[in-house]
Amino acid sequence: MTAISEAVILMAGEGSRLRGSDSTFLKPLVPLLGRPLISYALDALIRAGIKTVNFVVGYESGRMIEQVKQLIPAGFSASFIENRDWQKQNGISLLAAADRVSKPFLLTMSDHLFDDAVVDRLLASFDSDFLNIGVDQKLDSIFDLEDAMKVRTRGNRVTDIGKKLRDYDAIDIGLFVCPLEIFEYLERAKSGSGQSDCSLADGVRLMARDNKVRAIDIGESWWQDVDTPEMLQHAERQMAKGMRSALT
Repeated sequence: MTAISEAVILMAGEGSRLRGSDSTFLKPLVPLLGRPLISYALDALIRAGIKTVNFVVGYESGRMIEQVKQLIPAGFSASFIENRDWQKQNGISLLAAADRVSKPFLLTMSDHLFDDAVVDRLLASFDSDFLNIGVDQKLDSIFDLEDAMKVRTRGNRVTDIGKKLRDYDAIDIGLFVCPLEIFEYLERAKSGSGQSDCSLADGVRLMARDNKVRAIDIGESWWQDVDTPEMLQHAERQMAKGMRSALT
């Protein structure tokens, strides 16, 4: 049994790159192979032994909460945290959960998909002295590498992170096991921004400068974020291929 029993899922944004002009669209509920996108994240958490999930919502929060509640499996303890500043960056969404978690937690996004082995590997590798970040070093396999969050590592330490990094050797897959210390670094990034805003990457970058971020390579495992219609189609093709392989 994993020492991590709680998760935070960020889902406050409006998903404009995927929804286009459809104002009724809720990104976590977009169908992927006939199931809502968020259901795959919930499946992964259940299999990993997570018991408590905190959903950070923002855009259309009332509708979002009502519909996601219907998807939560029995046995889950679920809470919804509203980020009223949801139009700011995702670091602000995570900060909204600061007073709701009291021990290290799994962090992911509602629009990321993972092989089961990815979550297992990250939880098994958890070290409470560090922020533990899942990374993919199979750069040739990344769909839309230009848009991906780049990571520079030295051994198993992350030394820098950012979408604009020129020198990098891995990609952030959007799955973390976080110590509570992440909130202090996000507050520091927010106060230093001059705009009371920060991204998750800003906080990770500050922790990396203090040698407090470990990279957990996912090896041959598969993952995909779903930000655009093209990414959604690619994810469906890859998952359908995986299902066919499992049946043969």
